[in-house]
Amino acid sequence: MHAKLTNWGASLMAFYVPDKNGKMEDVVLGFDNVDDYKNDTVYFGATVGRVANRIGGAKFTLDGKTYNLTANDGKNTLHGFPGKLKVQVTYKLISKGDAMTIKMTAKAGKQATPVNLAHHTYWNLGGHNSGDILSHKIRITGSHITPTDSELIPTGEIKPVEGTSYDFLKPRPIGSTIGELPKGYDINYCLDQDHKKEGHGEYVQSFKKPLVVLEDPKSGRRMEIGSNQIGLQFYTGGQLKNVKGKEGAVYKAFAGLALETQGYPDAVNHPNFPSQILKPGERYEHFIVFKFSNQGKDATNNTESGKNKEL
Repeated sequence: MHAKLTNWGASLMAFYVPDKNGKMEDVVLGFDNVDDYKNDTVYFGATVGRVANRIGGAKFTLDGKTYNLTANDGKNTLHGFPGKLKVQVTYKLISKGDAMTIKMTAKAGKQATPVNLAHHTYWNLGGHNSGDILSHKIRITGSHITPTDSELIPTGEIKPVEGTSYDFLKPRPIGSTIGELPKGYDINYCLDQDHKKEGHGEYVQSFKKPLVVLEDPKSGRRMEIGSNQIGLQFYTGGQLKNVKGKEGAVYKAFAGLALETQGYPDAVNHPNFPSQILKPGERYEHFIVFKFSNQGKDATNNTESGKNKEL
């Protein structure tokens, strides 16, 4: 496998992995030229923050002071917040294990600040120009979600997914219930974590089972995701509208899906959500592991039956 990166937004431009027959294809949506990323409005492959996802009403209060932000998503703020923050992003390809890791760190200055960084690649395991992702099978180890209003701002509730179209605790095709949602999935899952850090090189992320397993039955490609974060934004690209991408591709709705590990959206306005406030001198650390394989049609079932549980 190999990757193509740009320091503009610390973005992932391309990622090539083999299918079950050994054929290499680029499995992330994007553009041919770096200049196109400078005008990107859909966040292809980007590192987003300092507060990823949405802040309701484009404002929040911290230590008794109200901060008014720029509204760039209706009356809300999406993927942003002004002010200086020192951030570093490290991508690594690990040949032993067929994995890519992303490590995002940030350190607060003299004032407390909210920090919630996220990696915003759109994946299509069939190939970036292979059509939609509705036949992909997915398992998400999240038994609850944070419901939203009509503007995708969390209501503050935490609800179980059991018996709803959001239930992916067992693998099933994304398209099997997407018809119940006009614009597809765009929701934060509360992840059921069971992970640990180990001092093995810079860091090694391991867990008893992946947080997410995504598989394309046609190509046989499978991706497992692990992270130290508590939330996951599952977005199926329903708002993509004829975006001109690389190699002549035109990306339409559901051409790719984003799986963004994160803190809960709008946590700065919901005291019952885990805090994202980074105090002076504190360090934020967010790491993700993407593990790839191409075991064919039985890949997801193998994971379910107890095999391949550790990255």
